[in-house]
Amino acid sequence: MIKNELLSSFTLPNGVTLKNRVVMAPMTNFSSNQDGTVTDDEVNYYAHRSAGISMVITACTNVTRNGQGFPGEFAAYSDDFIPSLTKLASSIKQQGAKAVLQIFHGGRMCPPDLVNGDIVSASDIPAEGSGNPVPRALSESEVEAIIDAFGETTRRAIEAGYDGVEIHGANGYLIQQFFSPHANRREDRFGGSLEKRMTFPLAIIDKVKSVVDKYATSPFIVGYRFSPEEPETPGITMGDTLALVDKLADKGLDYLHVSLQDFHSTPRRGVEDLTKTRIAYLLETINNRVPLIGVGSIYSAADAQQALESGIPLLALGRELIIDPYWVQKVAEGKEDTIITVINKEKQKELVIPDPLWNAIIHSPGWFPGV
Repeated sequence: MIKNELLSSFTLPNGVTLKNRVVMAPMTNFSSNQDGTVTDDEVNYYAHRSAGISMVITACTNVTRNGQGFPGEFAAYSDDFIPSLTKLASSIKQQGAKAVLQIFHGGRMCPPDLVNGDIVSASDIPAEGSGNPVPRALSESEVEAIIDAFGETTRRAIEAGYDGVEIHGANGYLIQQFFSPHANRREDRFGGSLEKRMTFPLAIIDKVKSVVDKYATSPFIVGYRFSPEEPETPGITMGDTLALVDKLADKGLDYLHVSLQDFHSTPRRGVEDLTKTRIAYLLETINNRVPLIGVGSIYSAADAQQALESGIPLLALGRELIIDPYWVQKVAEGKEDTIITVINKEKQKELVIPDPLWNAIIHSPGWFPGV
């Protein structure tokens, strides 16, 4: 029965127990103050969604000043932001969910006006598409400084009361850029072969874990998010990702989190059987060494049931928790048939959605059911 499976507890490798199998996926909300602090509207938006689920993974926060990927993004690149970060962690934890801070650098995807035009990446290769800026290739010492910045932001997360951090190695941002043969044409120790392109992400994991060992006084979650493939040629293939995931599964992480638009999607290239789902390939490669969080177009209880049948231990809901913040509570009460799966454009206030996020939703035809 879906209720029993979804609502059963799950213990992560570090001993932290999640009260159920449902996690809030990290989603950009564009709703922070211009100075990089969280707004009351943003805090209320998270609090409204934190009661039923077991863990909230926040929107990404930039670990350096020039890492901001979106307008209205909250920052974590200096200790000045600890009070702001604390406010957000507290609002989530007060509702009974674990609070996990997603940490990242936007790299070549940063809008120039947000980073004083200083767009950086692994190499000076722009993202595909017209009008994308040519990034500046980071020097080795700058790469080392960014690795350190991920560590420093982890320390701030610990001080601010978070239960963990998620290293954002997905969605085309800087960590993925270093792993990508499209973005990374370096010939030093951070680029070249598939193995050398893993150097930056693996170094960040090592740095984050060393900071946790030094500063955390209780078990602290460290997760890693990745995208399985890139459409570009050259680009990350499913085979490349399975090689990375094989390494990640032995890094002592508490979970891996795949970024997918559709849970049941199949690979583009790089593996033998293109009819087998990406999730199936990942679970096979991981082979129970680390928990995997699956995500992607899970709206109804039936969608969740079908996803669980893949053998995945944890499910992340993204857009669905914006549409219906009481999703888990409805499952718990046996009221799955009352779950709302289409956004109601008359109910912004009732859904506690900040104006900038609401504007993004209503101008996103096809991304949200009902828009």
